[in-house]
Amino acid sequence: MNDMIIVENVHKRYGDNQVLNGVSLQVPQGTICGLIGPNGSGKTVLLRCICGITPVDAGVIAVGGYQIGKQRDFAPDTGLLLEGPGFIGAYSGMKNLRYFMQLSGKGGTEDCEKAMRAVGLNPEDKKRVRKYSLGMKQRLGLAQAIMEKPRLLILDEPFNALDSAGVQEMRDLFLQLKRDGATFLLTSHNAQDIAVLCDTVYQFDGGVVKEAARPGA
Repeated sequence: MNDMIIVENVHKRYGDNQVLNGVSLQVPQGTICGLIGPNGSGKTVLLRCICGITPVDAGVIAVGGYQIGKQRDFAPDTGLLLEGPGFIGAYSGMKNLRYFMQLSGKGGTEDCEKAMRAVGLNPEDKKRVRKYSLGMKQRLGLAQAIMEKPRLLILDEPFNALDSAGVQEMRDLFLQLKRDGATFLLTSHNAQDIAVLCDTVYQFDGGVVKEAARPGA
């Protein structure tokens, strides 16, 4: 099995704060990998480095066989949900997705509709996003992440603001996408999410990571 993500000896510092200190990990294709650890431990910073949003100080990151920052500026064929979804409040959910789809040029209206339905939203709903609940905004963020059918999904706390039924729906969706060949790297504060979903887990502590047993494994 090939690795979709390879992180080798990555360092990242902000001022006097060494956020990532020699981080290494691998995420095989077609698997779900979880990152766990306290707030401020570096999980989100690592996700941003893997995506190409934040440059590393040292080390190597490869996604889909391409070195980020060298062969590609940003992770190829990747759907993202980082630090909460951001949308145009005056637009409906569907209009937002169509707008972002037009920017990427990778799909069309039918893909947006399918993505909204997959996360439990009605693409015909004209409600403006500024009137969405937090849970609806989270679902819309997940719809944006999956609408282009990416090979890799990088999701920071994807279950935030969802009720128990919504969490179960998204777990089922992620497992179906995994069966269809998608690879996931995600963070979650909920041990049950990690236990149900993840094939591998990495524990953050003091800027370093180690592979950890899945809760319940």
